[in-house]
Amino acid sequence: MNRRNFLKSSGALGALSCLPFSCMTMESSSTFKLGYQLYSIRDEMAKDPIATLKALKRMGFEDFEHYGFDASKGTYYGHDATEFKSILDDLGLSISSGHYPFAELFNSPEGEVKRYVDSCIKGAMAMNSNYIVWPWLAPDNRNLEGYKKLSQLLNVIGEQITNAGLGFAYHNHGYEFEDHQGNNGYCIITKGTDHDLVKLQLDMYWIMHEGLSTPNTIINEYPGRFVMWHIKDMHKTSRDYTELGNGSIDYTTIMPDPGISGLEYFYIEQGGNYTVNSMQSAKDSAKYFKENLQNRL
Repeated sequence: MNRRNFLKSSGALGALSCLPFSCMTMESSSTFKLGYQLYSIRDEMAKDPIATLKALKRMGFEDFEHYGFDASKGTYYGHDATEFKSILDDLGLSISSGHYPFAELFNSPEGEVKRYVDSCIKGAMAMNSNYIVWPWLAPDNRNLEGYKKLSQLLNVIGEQITNAGLGFAYHNHGYEFEDHQGNNGYCIITKGTDHDLVKLQLDMYWIMHEGLSTPNTIINEYPGRFVMWHIKDMHKTSRDYTELGNGSIDYTTIMPDPGISGLEYFYIEQGGNYTVNSMQSAKDSAKYFKENLQNRL
């Protein structure tokens, strides 16, 4: 289903309250490719991206979210977008989304931001990616005024990307849920951005890490808006990242309904704290997901 039609049919343009409301019921007949966030194996992608992608395919991964776009050269992992798309095609793989370093442009002039976004759009289109994601906010801007300014920027960038025929989303961490005089950054972002222009990528690890809410509660506030998920586990003692099934997050009980979410893509991720190495962690997480969670999507 087209994501804009889904929003209309689900009534996701309704209330903007940060208070949860009763859970909707919706059947999902969608199937999803097994996705992986390439930041998880950044060390191997830096050495040999083609060999790394081949290894990930053997593990069962089909789709990816990239990071590390070099706007000055227009390259992804040392390849221009068209060349990288050809590599993906030859391997039978896809990149549906990408994390772009927008935080570096937080205080940049409007024209500079527009030119950078244009370069992101050009690259995403060449790779046939559907989403461009704002993934991070610098510590100095994690305050009430910073989140208000961020919301304005997200709307501006989202309009530019949406007009180009692509989707734009914001990715959460844990700092958005810190209290600021009875408010928090996530409420400011979700209430201050246009649902048609700014979708949401839900990192479920960070929701559980903060312990203030659950993925279901947050998704039920804004059904249809959470078009992407990040799925990763939390170490039982250190609360750092760990392989799926090795930590304290029981996805067999907290996995949200993809239909209510508006889910289009999900990506397994592990940003560090590998038991052996990054590739073994990817393999272990893929195995656990296929055996225990894939049937829930």
